[in-house]
Amino acid sequence: MKKIIAFAGSNSSTSINMQLVKYAGSLVAYNEVEYLDLRDFDAPIYSADIEKEGIPQPIKNLVAKLAGADAYIIGTPEHNGSLTAFLKNTIDWASRVEAKFLGGKPVLLLSTSNGKRGAAGSLEDLNNKMKYFAGDVAATFSLGSFTDSFDTAQGVVTNEEEKGRLKEATLQLENKL
Repeated sequence: MKKIIAFAGSNSSTSINMQLVKYAGSLVAYNEVEYLDLRDFDAPIYSADIEKEGIPQPIKNLVAKLAGADAYIIGTPEHNGSLTAFLKNTIDWASRVEAKFLGGKPVLLLSTSNGKRGAAGSLEDLNNKMKYFAGDVAATFSLGSFTDSFDTAQGVVTNEEEKGRLKEATLQLENKL
C-alpha cells in the first residue's frame, strides 16, 4: 500500500478546495491517504532576512512529512487568477529546505471555485510550477460552479460527468504509483 498526502493551499477553515481534495481522496482505492491542514505549517511571509535567522520549524516539519509520501493530491484555490499568497508562501519556504521538495513523485492537481472556470488560472499556474519542485503531474482536474456541483453536507461531487472525470484523474495518479 502506498501513501498519498493530500492538502489544499488554503488558510480557510471552510475551504471548498479542501472539501474537493477530501472527496478526491475518498475515490482512491488500495492506498492510504493522509490529509494535511497547511495552517498547521504556517510561516511568516518569505524573506531572505528571515531565512538568515533560520527556516521556520513548521516548514521543516512539512517538508519532512512530504518526503514520506509516495504521491500527492494538491488543491489550489484562486485569488485574482493565481495562487493564493498562503500557498505561494508555503511553496517558497519549502523550496528553501529542499528545492525539489516533491521528489519526482506523482501529483494530482485540483481546483474549484464558485465561478464557471473552477479556479483554472490557479490550477494552470501551479501546474506550470511543478517542474521546479520535481512534481510529476499525473493529472489535473478543475470543478467549476462548486455550489452547483458539490453537496457539502455529504462531501460529494453531484454532477455525474464531473464525478467521472475526477475518478479518472485519481486513477491516473494511482497508475503512476
